[in-house]
Amino acid sequence: MSVVTIYHNPRCSKSRNTLALLEESGIDPEVVLYLETQPSVVEITELLKQLGLTPHELVRRGEQDYKDCGLSRDSSDEDVLSAMAAHPKLIERPIVVRGDRAVLGRPPENVLELIG
Repeated sequence: MSVVTIYHNPRCSKSRNTLALLEESGIDPEVVLYLETQPSVVEITELLKQLGLTPHELVRRGEQDYKDCGLSRDSSDEDVLSAMAAHPKLIERPIVVRGDRAVLGRPPENVLELIG
């Protein structure tokens, strides 16, 4: 089995539940605390490709940083990517990666398609 990586925020219940589900499935994932180790625009772009999502689909619109950055549904992909790299709290979580595929652990059971 290839390495499984989780972009994790320990303060998020969905992220904690997803990590627990991985561990219950016998997987000891590489844990990236993305709020501490901020992913670059290039890394976020790669995650988006693996997820099959656009920047607007991965950004957390309810965060204060979203408003503070002046983002809206009309913002360019580049502006959203730059904001997510500068303010990683804007990145929806958790993201679980295995090989060249990734899933968003919302709900946590989404990871089963990746590890099953």
